[in-house]
Order: sequence, then structure tokens, then C-alpha cells
Amino acid sequence: MFKLISGKAIAQKRQEDLRLEVENLKNKGVTPSLRVILVGHSGPSEIYVRNKKRRAEELGLDFELIRFDETVTEQELIASIESLNQDQTVDAMLVQLPLPKHIDEEKVVQTVSPYKDVDGFSPINFGYLWQNNPNVIPSTAGGIMTLLEESEINPASKHVVIVGRSNIVGRPLGALMLNADATVTMAHSKTKDLKSITKQADILISAVGKAHFITADMVKKGATVIDVGMNRDENDKLVGDVDFDDVSEVAGAMTPVPGGVGPMTILTLMEQTIEIAKKRV
Repeated sequence: MFKLISGKAIAQKRQEDLRLEVENLKNKGVTPSLRVILVGHSGPSEIYVRNKKRRAEELGLDFELIRFDETVTEQELIASIESLNQDQTVDAMLVQLPLPKHIDEEKVVQTVSPYKDVDGFSPINFGYLWQNNPNVIPSTAGGIMTLLEESEINPASKHVVIVGRSNIVGRPLGALMLNADATVTMAHSKTKDLKSITKQADILISAVGKAHFITADMVKKGATVIDVGMNRDENDKLVGDVDFDDVSEVAGAMTPVPGGVGPMTILTLMEQTIEIAKKRV
């Protein structure tokens, strides 16, 4: 039977536990604090940040959005991050990506203190992850692991195929799956005969950013399909990388878009902010 994996439902289920954790920390004199730096006015980034703000406030976190115009210099942005690094009242921070082309993203990400790097993008935290000793985990990758756990889908001994190799999703997810005893294949834009590889997957994850890129003929019957894509189709409707109607005919379990991976990304971000704050108790 086909199973719909609802990230929205799982996030709602876990949210009350997080709210109680925040309340408990506040009783001990600690309010978990999160700072988000946003540059420019990109539509998708605005949506992501708005959703993060709403969830943080629902949980009782101290949330602040630090906004810069697209003309901000790299030096000004780095100075702001360095100030937050020194601020003892700030537990966690992230820089909403992507950044304008005149700013070196890698340099900016490396400026964030690894102790406050709630996105897990710093080279130090990436290294811990690949050593199977993670400090913090990139939120989307961590959210996908929680989705599978809550859905009682164990990656151990499964063949996991990840389409997409970004530092935000593909690469950290590959490390997490290896840490969970899966056999992992990383596929990408240079992969030859992609269909023959995706059809081997017990768990297929697509993070390529192309609407309806994954079709039924690319999926093994009964496979679990995780759709990380957030795209707009020709009618400006929000859709994933996976052709849902087509693939649901062959998949055993699948996430929708919206309501799948997205809510879990934000939930993981909040969970990790709270975990960092606990170090102040």
C-alpha cells in the first residue's frame, strides 16, 4: 500500500515537546536565541525566513531577523557576523543562502562560529559529521532522517540514491546515510544513465531543483521517495522535483510538496537551536 509521508504532521507532533523544552530552559534563566541574516529580497528566501520566524515565535524562542540590502558589502556582512559571534546572548545564527554574487559565500559561512553554526555548514561541523561525530547537522538533511525514523523506514542495509550533491542537502545527507549503515550512491548532473541508477534505489532522494524531474520510469516499485525540490511549474504552482501523480503509482512511500521535507527542515533548525542553548544551563 502507498504511504504518504507528511512532514507537516510529524513536525506538529514533535512541536509540543519542543515548546515544553523551551519553557523548561526559561525556568532555568535561559531563553534559546536565534539570529537569521537575510540579504536582499529574494522571494523564496523571504518565505523561508518568514516560516522560521513563525515557528520560533510559536515555540517561545528569542528570534531576530537581521536584514541587509542587496548592496551590502562583504566586509559589512562579515562584521555583523563577527559581532554576533561575540554576543553571549546569541545561541545560534545562520545566513540565509544564496547570497548576491558579489559576496563570497564560502568566506561568509566560514566566518560563523562553529559553536553557533546552527545550519552545520562550517568546515569544522562538516568534518565532525563525516567522522560520524556530528555537532550540528544541516537542517534539511537532519529533517529527512527524522522523517524516515518517524515513518519507521530504516536506511540500514538499504541502497540510498541521492540525486544532487549540494553542501546544503546532498553531501551532508550522504554522510548521515552512511552513518546510518546505508549503501549510498551520489548522483548529479554529470551522472551517466541516471535512470538505471535511480531504479536501483530502495530510498530515492531528489534535490536537484527541477520541476517533475523524477518520473515513474526512474523509480523501483515499492521504493521510498523523498522530494526535496521547491519549484514553480508553468502555472506558478509550487511543485517538487518528483512528478507526484506519476511516481505515486509505483512508489511505496513518498513525501508531498508542499508539506513534506519543508516543515522538517524548520523543525530541525529549532531543535538544534534549543540543543545549543542547553549548553548555557
